[in-house]
Amino acid sequence: MGRPLWFVAGAGVGVYAAARARRAAEAFTADGLRDRVRGWQAGARLFAEEVHQGRTERETELREQLGLRPHGAPELKGVEARSARTSTTDELMTKDD
Repeated sequence: MGRPLWFVAGAGVGVYAAARARRAAEAFTADGLRDRVRGWQAGARLFAEEVHQGRTERETELREQLGLRPHGAPELKGVEARSARTSTTDELMTKDD
């Protein structure tokens, strides 16, 4: 019972090693390297898209929390807005003199 078991185990290991060697040889051909590079490029592109999407979502959340307009300017309302703009403009004009 011991010899047939070792024979089957050795045959299995041989088939596995041959398959791995064939895959490794294909990977180092021009087509294999080209396929790997394309795979890496596709992965990098997907990663960049995911990062961009996450950054955009987070930026939108932060703008909503901080009360900012989509283009980035803070929302000033009513009389306070006019007085804030006027006082800033007046301060700038007096500093230049």
